[in-house]
Amino acid sequence: MRGLFETMAGMDRIGVTVARVGLIVVFLWIGGLKACRYEADGIIPFVANSPFMNFLINHPDEYKSHKNPEGAPTPENRAWHESNGTYTFAFGLGSVIVLYGLMLCLHPWLPQVAAIGSFLIFVMSFVTLSFLITTPECWVPNLGDEHHGFPYLSGAGRLVLKDAIMMGAALVTMADSARAYLRKLDAAA
Repeated sequence: MRGLFETMAGMDRIGVTVARVGLIVVFLWIGGLKACRYEADGIIPFVANSPFMNFLINHPDEYKSHKNPEGAPTPENRAWHESNGTYTFAFGLGSVIVLYGLMLCLHPWLPQVAAIGSFLIFVMSFVTLSFLITTPECWVPNLGDEHHGFPYLSGAGRLVLKDAIMMGAALVTMADSARAYLRKLDAAA
């Protein structure tokens, strides 16, 4: 039994690598999808309700009547999102998210850049987790069932809560990249 735990204890390097690769895949993929209108349609409740972001779109108070179900290209709603700045905002956000993912990719060559990228992901996770407080769509609505409101997370809420894991992974990769950078500095001295 001890041998099993010794093996498990030695897997921290693999864990850091898996965390880094996971963050890279998620940030490149999700960031890239922000260029797609369906993805931008899906983030409007978060942006419209966020005191950190709602000023970046034109009419945050009007979003509810213009929400598109995922995969439903409603022309009137799409026109509203276009004039509202939803798609421009989503493209900009996606570009930032992809940039953070690319920063993590630089770990082998520029670990200091990867450390900063990880720190930025950590900060971004705080903003995303704030949606649990600001976005009503994070909670199951009262449609007659007794299970609604806090603590009953909707699909959107469950998606947001996962950022707690991303926050921890970002701290782990930040520390690892910072250590790698300090080793480089010591080797050069």
